[in-house]
Amino acid sequence: MKKNHLVNKTSKAVLNLNTTTKERIRSIIEDNDSKPGRLFDITIQILIFISILVYCLGTLPNLSPFWTRTLDIVNNVCYIVFTIEYFGRIYITNHKIKYIFSFYGIIDLLAILPFLFAKQFDLRAIRALRIFRIISALKISKYNDALRRFAVALRIIRPELTLFFILTGIFIFLSAAGIYYFENEAQPKEFASIFHSLWWAIITLTTVGYGDIYPITLGGRMFTFVILLMGLGVITIPTGLIASALSSARDIEFEENKKKNKNKEEEKAN
Repeated sequence: MKKNHLVNKTSKAVLNLNTTTKERIRSIIEDNDSKPGRLFDITIQILIFISILVYCLGTLPNLSPFWTRTLDIVNNVCYIVFTIEYFGRIYITNHKIKYIFSFYGIIDLLAILPFLFAKQFDLRAIRALRIFRIISALKISKYNDALRRFAVALRIIRPELTLFFILTGIFIFLSAAGIYYFENEAQPKEFASIFHSLWWAIITLTTVGYGDIYPITLGGRMFTFVILLMGLGVITIPTGLIASALSSARDIEFEENKKKNKNKEEEKAN
């Protein structure tokens, strides 16, 4: 009996210790109001900027062995800190799967993948997206609201965007097939197959037109003129969809705020 009581007491002590440790780590990582939390946020943001700078400096040609070694050391330090932070966030959250597959969770993971597995996949540039954490660190509410509205807008037009991208993919294929039909005989090297023609279709529909591949036959030029006109529509459709959805998201936010204020007034009246 005493033995069981001792075991239960020990288990409770370990559980309390684990809970206390978890809460302390949570207060450092997520609580921006505490001094350790602010220091942690500032440190992470500084390291993000340093890691991006190191990544850019590492692309400079003719770096001396000293600077190459120094940049590698700084980069590895950033990797270690970001890895500890990532697993720390998984440890403290009550919804681990939700965090792992969230926007920040995916970005945090991609930023440390080369350190964990293989350095031949250089994803350090993705760290630039982690600058979004400054928004939460500085508590800039208006930007938080803007991001929330944008997320709502994307949810509103998700079916339309999905249909748009499907139709665009089909249209790109038809454009590649059409230009291949007109230009293959005249330019067998540039338009060797429909796969080769896909590059022309993409840069023409997006109205970029690098000029590296262009039609020389009359039929090909007339076909290109039609594709260019349609390309203008391809660009404007998502812009209009997003603008309309953002307006709807603002209306939804206004109605929600109006309802919240009304509920608060009713609670005060009661």
